[in-house]
Amino acid sequence: MTLLITVFAAVIATVKWYNRKDDSMKLGILCLMFWGASMMWFVDAIFKYIELQAAYFTPGLEEMFNDAFLGLSVVALGLVIWLARLLITDPKGSVRSALRKQKK
Repeated sequence: MTLLITVFAAVIATVKWYNRKDDSMKLGILCLMFWGASMMWFVDAIFKYIELQAAYFTPGLEEMFNDAFLGLSVVALGLVIWLARLLITDPKGSVRSALRKQKK
């Protein structure tokens, strides 16, 4: 489930990156984070399959819930890191201008 969730997030981020008008939102970094997480979960799935064989395809409900929660947590953490980087670099100057207005 973690692999599936991160692959969906990576595909969505990649489509948004491919159809971008400008690179000010730095979607490439988001794509790289999600594709990196997807590769990590893919390698984990391979080793888990080698360990469990056919039982890998029949997970319990609790295990599926935990995997889904972990996948959503990874996607949320990736979005938080991307957003923090975006706010720190402030490519459009939005944060800077808001802070200047607040000082006056």
